[in-house]
Amino acid sequence: MSLTAGIVGLPNVGKSTLFNAITQAGAEAANYPFATIDPNVGIVEVPDERLTALTELVKPKKTVPTTFEFTDIAGIVKGASKGEGLGNQFLSHIRQVDAICQVVRCFHDENITHVAGQVDPIDDIETINLELILADLETVTKRISRVEKLAKQKDKEALTEYEVLVRLKEAFESEKPARALEYTEQEEKLVKQLHLLTSKPILYVANVGEDEIQDPQSNPNVQAVQEYASNEGAKVIVVCAKIESEIAELDGEEKEMFLEDLEIEESGLDQLIRASYYMLGLATFFTAGEQEVRAWTFKKGMKAPQAAGIIHSDFERGFIRAETVSYSDLMEAGSMAVAREKGKVRLEGKDYVVKDGDVIHFRFNV
Repeated sequence: MSLTAGIVGLPNVGKSTLFNAITQAGAEAANYPFATIDPNVGIVEVPDERLTALTELVKPKKTVPTTFEFTDIAGIVKGASKGEGLGNQFLSHIRQVDAICQVVRCFHDENITHVAGQVDPIDDIETINLELILADLETVTKRISRVEKLAKQKDKEALTEYEVLVRLKEAFESEKPARALEYTEQEEKLVKQLHLLTSKPILYVANVGEDEIQDPQSNPNVQAVQEYASNEGAKVIVVCAKIESEIAELDGEEKEMFLEDLEIEESGLDQLIRASYYMLGLATFFTAGEQEVRAWTFKKGMKAPQAAGIIHSDFERGFIRAETVSYSDLMEAGSMAVAREKGKVRLEGKDYVVKDGDVIHFRFNV
């Protein structure tokens, strides 16, 4: 799947440090030959314990994880929606991503100047969100002027669109993002066509100091970000970008020891990858055989032939059946043969909606 999350933030919040950690983590991936496909795109493995367990069960010659893309978006300053700083570049890049990870500075460091002169994460969030809202307001205002005439002539489609546009305009003027509104199925299609920046799902990355990562809740800035995010139904991932860049240089065993020393169960980067992955409605199915155990990314709601097409277009074109067993059933059985004996392996047809964790063998004929 070619969906990507864009990393945004004000200057000196740790955005570049975090992105460097992402590209370093990608470079360490033995099964994936490159970390970046572009100067500003980092590819990382999606951490998944199920893949490790399947590998131990099947003992294949090769194991291939699924991957996820992060795009480093140009920095933003106040007035970006009017072209200030690298505003136009920022907006054009953010239009191309599918979700937003907003890095927010929650640490104090006298050696790193804050662009606004003081550390205030809520002010930082509102600066960026307002620039996105202002850009969307401009988009919607232009569209209203085009649709209004037809709406006045009682054109049914134009009238529906006009009503949505007016609601959006009112929301933007109240500094609310497009994702805060509720839409009918028809309205949702219309909004999608507008490619609004504030309709993209968002999560906040609270960047804390090295001495705060063990107990981030003691940081009032983190608490403020969490409260802000909960009000708009968004998730917060707490990271220390500096520590993440150090972790990214370590191999598996060294990484585990480092995290143990810090008394951290999972790196912030792994949490960020997983949260971004699920925020975009992505899930994972597996193929498992002697040659290879592999994780594949699919969009939730996909039917079996579409999922087969992710592997190869011929699989979708000549789809016959999907021999399917859930990950939990396979692990409980201990082998595919026993899972079959217990009736846990199913033959699914074209209308089967693939589930996260399905282990599938596709039957096809071209």
